[in-house]
Amino acid sequence: MNSPATRGRNGRSRRAPRGRSRFRLPMRYLLPTTFLVALLAMLMLRGYVHSEILADHRVRDADYNTRVPKDVRSGGPVIDARSGDATTLRIPDRRIVLTFDDGPDPVWTPKVLDKLKEYDAHGVFFVTGNMAARYPDLVERMVAEGHEIGLHTFNHPDLSYQSTGRIDWELSQNQLALAGAAGIRTSLFRPPYSSFSYAMDNKSWPVTEYIGSRGYLTVVNDTDSEDWKRPGVRAIVERATPKDGKGAIILMHDSGGDRSQTVAALDTLLPDLAERGYTFTRLTTALDAPSAHTPVTGFALWKGRAFVSAVAVSERITGVLVVGLAVIGVLVLARFGLMLLLSFLHARKVRRRNFGWGPPVTRPVSVLVPAYNESACIEATVRSLAASEHPIEIIVIDDGSTDGTADLVEAMRLPRVRVVRQRNAGKPAALNNGIRHARYDIVVMMDGDTVFEPATVRELVQPFGDPRVGAVAGNAKVGNRDSLIGAWQHIEYVMGFNLDRRMYDVLGCMPTIPGAVGAFRREALDRVGGMSEDTLAEDTDVTMALHRDGWRVVYAENARAWTEAPESVQQLWSQRYRWSYGTMQAIWKHRRAVIERGPSGRFGRVGLPFVSLFMVVAPLLAPLIDVFLLYGLVFGPTGRTVAAWFGVLVVQAVCAAYAFRLDKERMTHLISLPLQQILYRQLMYVVLLQSWITALTGGRLRWQKLRRTGAVEAPGGSSGRRPQGPGAAAGAVDRRPYV
Repeated sequence: MNSPATRGRNGRSRRAPRGRSRFRLPMRYLLPTTFLVALLAMLMLRGYVHSEILADHRVRDADYNTRVPKDVRSGGPVIDARSGDATTLRIPDRRIVLTFDDGPDPVWTPKVLDKLKEYDAHGVFFVTGNMAARYPDLVERMVAEGHEIGLHTFNHPDLSYQSTGRIDWELSQNQLALAGAAGIRTSLFRPPYSSFSYAMDNKSWPVTEYIGSRGYLTVVNDTDSEDWKRPGVRAIVERATPKDGKGAIILMHDSGGDRSQTVAALDTLLPDLAERGYTFTRLTTALDAPSAHTPVTGFALWKGRAFVSAVAVSERITGVLVVGLAVIGVLVLARFGLMLLLSFLHARKVRRRNFGWGPPVTRPVSVLVPAYNESACIEATVRSLAASEHPIEIIVIDDGSTDGTADLVEAMRLPRVRVVRQRNAGKPAALNNGIRHARYDIVVMMDGDTVFEPATVRELVQPFGDPRVGAVAGNAKVGNRDSLIGAWQHIEYVMGFNLDRRMYDVLGCMPTIPGAVGAFRREALDRVGGMSEDTLAEDTDVTMALHRDGWRVVYAENARAWTEAPESVQQLWSQRYRWSYGTMQAIWKHRRAVIERGPSGRFGRVGLPFVSLFMVVAPLLAPLIDVFLLYGLVFGPTGRTVAAWFGVLVVQAVCAAYAFRLDKERMTHLISLPLQQILYRQLMYVVLLQSWITALTGGRLRWQKLRRTGAVEAPGGSSGRRPQGPGAAAGAVDRRPYV
């Protein structure tokens, strides 16, 4: 990238002064990294509060009770072990303490609260921390309406399996959620999977003792409604009704499944017991004890609020991601389906025996080769053009090279080759200078590291037989595909670029004439003002301008050019960052086309939204598929998640295979497709995210320095094979990426 060197106005490198720190993380790197870390943290928090991480669902069978004091086994449902000597308490006669476990639930807890309010009854809600953190408004309502809150752990594990450290963690996290939700602490605790005092055994009793040492009253029950079994309203009422006017702690549930029978049972139980002289009250009120609630203040209060707020953010982010995943799923499938259909129609159309664009184009054309420090590749490029089957003039525009590029071309002494020298001004300026020197009305443009096949120019200019055609996109191929990164780009070029171009051709909204192989009608270029320097993607910019001016832009599949793709992650990052940011600039530049009339309006209301959706928005959402794959592998459901991911991969593989078949490429390169989807797509996502951030923050991106090797040879060389292996690259130097 630009560090530690910076660029002057002419685009050349200028070293940073010595003595200064050379490492400085640019904001465009820091922001995407921060965003990704924050997203990962939110997903982890979501998994935590949904008991998908650190959860333990084991439930122990009953054990012997030889270590449990007899007074506890025969005592009441409230166990006070805070002083070390355990005592138990019972609820006085005619007093009822309704208790509800496992909430709060967004569906059933409000209904339970409504019933209690309707009959002026109070109770105790033993809440789990994960639910309290997700639905803090319900906890706040419980406290505001006079109910008592008790702890039921954070993730509802069987504590007899847990260490004292885990028990403390379950209690503290439960209290943290209460502090954030209602600003209170509580001294009441009910162990998960507990029942009656007499059911205490040698495994659960040590837990109760430890809980007491931490300052809690352990509350079990003496009347179980068994509503969790959903036995019917009548059965719940019968089991919840105490005998002979005795007081009771009644166990019910407001979460954990369908609680409609519980709500209906309250409608019968509350008025019936009230008529018998029972009162429904808080636990501490029934025992004539101080309130179990203690207000939380200071740092503990703000810590709880921060936790609850973070949970709320994680829930919303996850919801947005789920919606985004659904959207991207529909978009991906729709795009692939459209690509397959329209690519088939395009191929069927242009491959008919009687197909033609119009009269054959046989007149000479001008080929422009902008070059900046291209000494490693320029000879192969020019020799490939010299072997062209179509009459051409070759104009090499040397943009202030410092490595002798222009001298190399002149030393070749090839006919029909001219060298135009200029001071370093950038690729658009070089192309415009070449247009001014061109003799013919059709101009072919290519890069200085690209080689043409003998038939490329002839195939590229035939569409100009149609006077409506203003520009033609050729078929760019990756020549250095023998490395893993090269193979991935080969798949991308064949599937993501050329298959796309067939689709865009049919739709009439081709977004880009590739810089490696494209042709223009000179009249069309003159009408739109030539190559613009307003954006970093001058090829996309001029293509959109041609659409707005009413010209057709088409794709010539047989006009093949072999280009050298970046061979390192850093070079690839630099190139794609410029491409994606430049595309955004071009879309923004031509945004007024959306409201204009005529050809400009047609492109603005069809082409711009289509290009924006599938080239800018959809790629930004595509990694959600991989995010949810990782999430599903860690938190579940693993089987369905993996099946969905492989389903998307299969669809992509089908499209890739069809694209390779259309381009007559070997299918063996698709072996690396799964790995490309796992690694390469993430790189492209981060690049696009970085481009978004640069655009939104008003950043300015300059040309990046790229290193070439000269690995692509002209077809028909001594090897007699398509160029895939490395060529002579001695003396290769850093050069600006005219790609």
